[in-house]
Amino acid sequence: MMTTHLQRELERLKRKILALGALVEDNLRLAFNAIETRNVDQAQRVITTDLVIDQNEVDVEEECLKLLALYQPVARDLRFIVAVVKINSELERIGDLAANIGERAVQLATEFPVPVPHTMAVLSDRVRAIMEKALDALVREDAVLARVVLAADDEVDDLYEQLLGELKERIRGDLDHLDAVVLLFSVARYLERLADHATNIAEDVLYMVEGDIHRHQFPDTPAALFGAEAEQE
Repeated sequence: MMTTHLQRELERLKRKILALGALVEDNLRLAFNAIETRNVDQAQRVITTDLVIDQNEVDVEEECLKLLALYQPVARDLRFIVAVVKINSELERIGDLAANIGERAVQLATEFPVPVPHTMAVLSDRVRAIMEKALDALVREDAVLARVVLAADDEVDDLYEQLLGELKERIRGDLDHLDAVVLLFSVARYLERLADHATNIAEDVLYMVEGDIHRHQFPDTPAALFGAEAEQE
């Protein structure tokens, strides 16, 4: 009977974390659009919705702690709850970054309308895509899809570096509108961090499904880890 209750509660928890993920994903989409269109109303909506995201994050965490205390789950059920705790935290941080982007959109609306670089639009699309895949991997408990997210991180890093180069060129050629370009630099950094959080979610999904911790993978031998000094000791 307790097992039946636990499974019912786990399904309820899954619905909660997926609903939070959908809310965060939608807010992120609005934030990106607010930057591209300098839509202050959308930006303010993003900032306001972050308060809802914060409350939902607290609710999910409390639910996880309750399940751990009441049912003392083991094996895959335990891994699922631990993964949800970690993913919940990642989603809250993503929500914060979306709000930060919304704040930058509000500030940009008061500046000279410096064009948003095409590379920033491409990077935004890539970040949105890997975020969607990371959440899909959670929904499906799909390790293969989670690895697709991990593999996409290099492309995001390359686009980020390209974008930084373009913004530096913009500064050198347009010092009169420096404040607007600096705001775009902030947005670029937020995009790169968003990709990192999506990668963390994918790693948490892999832990949930396979039981292996994929963060901070170290070489097997001290020599490989510390170089020649380890071999000489």
